[in-house]
Amino acid sequence: MDISPLVWTITLVVTVAFFVYEFFAHVRTPHEPTIGEAARWSAFYIGLALLFGVGIGVFSGWEYGGEYFAGYLTEKALSIDNLFVFLIIMTGFAVPRIHQQKVLMIGIVIALVLRGAFIAVGATLIENLSWIFYVFGALLLVLAWRQAFGSEESDPTDGRMMRLVRRVLPVSEEYDGGRFLSRVDGKRVVTPLMLTVITIGLVDVVFAVDSIPAIFGLTEQTYIVFTANAFALMGLRQLYFLIGGLLERLVYLAQGLAVILAFIGVKLVMHALHVNELPFVNGGEPLLWVPEIPIWFSLSFIGLVVAVATAASLLRTRGTGSSGEGGGGENGRSESAAVESSSR
Repeated sequence: MDISPLVWTITLVVTVAFFVYEFFAHVRTPHEPTIGEAARWSAFYIGLALLFGVGIGVFSGWEYGGEYFAGYLTEKALSIDNLFVFLIIMTGFAVPRIHQQKVLMIGIVIALVLRGAFIAVGATLIENLSWIFYVFGALLLVLAWRQAFGSEESDPTDGRMMRLVRRVLPVSEEYDGGRFLSRVDGKRVVTPLMLTVITIGLVDVVFAVDSIPAIFGLTEQTYIVFTANAFALMGLRQLYFLIGGLLERLVYLAQGLAVILAFIGVKLVMHALHVNELPFVNGGEPLLWVPEIPIWFSLSFIGLVVAVATAASLLRTRGTGSSGEGGGGENGRSESAAVESSSR
């Protein structure tokens, strides 16, 4: 897949333009999005992502189109899982609902920048070190285990990094509208809104470690990796408000993602064996008898797992209702349930 510098430039400019528009059209004026607004924009961004994938299939071939759709579906599922943690952070800091859009927007932009940096590093490693597939595969298998069986229920708003930040920076316990900095007794202090952004920025690093090796297990095309990530993040802010109450019901999403990460990890290890150059594995020769998993199977498997995890979750929680309002941030939110669900 040969992508010219012009296409890369246009893609980056359009991506930035979308986020700039999002800020000035929706985020700059503090408000809580209505369900209708969130639904319309979520549908728009999902439709745009699907249309883009069709375009890749038509103009570059359906093998690449399939890689894009598999990558987009995986990254979207991981992004929804990340919303669990955003929800916990918003609740922990009691962020007023009218300011949650601003925090989410900044967090999503930080995530895109971090993923862009990880993509550049990952692409360089893959191009120069074939054995990196072993490392990525092993990392995904470890992440899958932690996703499925992790029982840690730490509070991201009171972790070691946050305690360090509170010791280093003067922190106010009160919000000052949508400001990140305020003055108390003549001293400049950091507001809880800034602490929320810092916390989301820190966990975004962890999210990037999850997502980038996963999508490189589905495609080695840097352009597909970037666009799948960008489209997965676009509309995430609206999706947060649209399915905020539903998030609490997706109790098996973590297990579903664990299966997906384990599958991609095995796929990476099989690919590494197929192109092996390590001298202590088969004398440095590729193990050509090890099969490569085709992209159509990967796409079908990932789609099936997401569908089964979602359906099983909704059936399991049928009739239980939501303990809090959509979008989070109210006292009714059960943080421990969200942490258990997301296995963070």
